[in-house]
Amino acid sequence: MFTALEVSQTLRKIRRQNPLIHNITNMVVTQFTANILLALGASPAMVNAEEEVEEFVQIAKALVINLGTINAPQAKAMQLASRTAHDHHIPWVLDPVGVGACTYRSRVAVELLANHPTTIRGNASEILALYALYTQQASHHSGHGVDSKDQPEQALEAAKKLALSCHAIVSISGKTDYITDGHQVIEIHNSHIMMTKVTGSGCSATAITAACLAVETDALAASAHAMALIGTAGDIAMQNTKGPGSLQIALLDALYLLNEDQLISQTNIKLQ
Repeated sequence: MFTALEVSQTLRKIRRQNPLIHNITNMVVTQFTANILLALGASPAMVNAEEEVEEFVQIAKALVINLGTINAPQAKAMQLASRTAHDHHIPWVLDPVGVGACTYRSRVAVELLANHPTTIRGNASEILALYALYTQQASHHSGHGVDSKDQPEQALEAAKKLALSCHAIVSISGKTDYITDGHQVIEIHNSHIMMTKVTGSGCSATAITAACLAVETDALAASAHAMALIGTAGDIAMQNTKGPGSLQIALLDALYLLNEDQLISQTNIKLQ
């Protein structure tokens, strides 16, 4: 389940099935997230109104919940959509952007955990803060906005415990990505530091995770494959870019053109 060939097979399924991915995400990355999913081969929908999210999520193949620019109406829509997704066995991904930095978003993030996300995907600081909040140890670790002040390795033990407590996959992005179900740990050694200079690269990883979950029933494999896909595409994109502006466009092109040969030769994925 954790080879470059299997990553390629997941990508092939996405392109063949064109899964509908329901995104309740932040205003900063809405267009880029939609374009990322289109380049990958999925079909994006950015439905936010609380009056229709329960109905819409039932026709989607996966759901993204991203706390980036959270407000009260959106928080209610997130609750309704994620609860409906859980009730109808539709996989969903929680991206707890900036959790720990402010009381309101921290409370919303912890409340959403009650709806049993399939995967929780964030940077090291977000995972550490979310675990501390979930276990009521918030004073031991506070968030740092949308950027990580911690290394992924520092969050791995918290990620394992959070995964076991929430019965979810936890995916930590960073120089090395770690994906765990609390028992197994998958490492992805791809991507480039300049990806952190492109707004929405982490949010894109969350959306790709949802797309992989839509076509792959093994949630650990799907979550790992997603990080391998965006990481490998980032490596390829960096070969022809000079800065973050051109990288954003090159990343879309790299995802769209990504093929089995590139994945097998460049993806660095392994079971720890």
